[in-house]
Amino acid sequence: MKVKDFMIKNVCCVTPDTKISDAAKIMNENHIGSVPVCDNNNCICGILTDRDIVLRGVACGKNVDSTPISDIMSCNVCSCDENENIEQAENKMSQNQIRRLPVCDENNHVIGILTMGDLANNNEEIGMQDFCKTMSEVCNSNGNKNAE
Repeated sequence: MKVKDFMIKNVCCVTPDTKISDAAKIMNENHIGSVPVCDNNNCICGILTDRDIVLRGVACGKNVDSTPISDIMSCNVCSCDENENIEQAENKMSQNQIRRLPVCDENNHVIGILTMGDLANNNEEIGMQDFCKTMSEVCNSNGNKNAE
């Protein structure tokens, strides 16, 4: 089974100069907990999560109406290819303790996103044991700074 069989294909993206409040509105309107950040060439350069907004933005006293998300986004983005086996993607999510994995093409353009929700919704195909193992490893709090 390939990532492309499970990923969400229509992905909202923002740019590094998007203001925190605007990104939050996009996330709220689309009922999503993260959004990939793409540069002027439409290549992924970061990811912004609702947790980033709260902990790196609001809790740090940033002005959400004037601060660009480049100040609070995560820059070291773990991503995958749509043709990777779902097991490889699960391993990346587990190892990096991330709940959302952007899917990029050969030019580093975002073409989808794979989430823990996608894995949960397809646990019969993926295997309940594999899903539970991935979920457990993602949620394990051993002080990993990548945890969302």
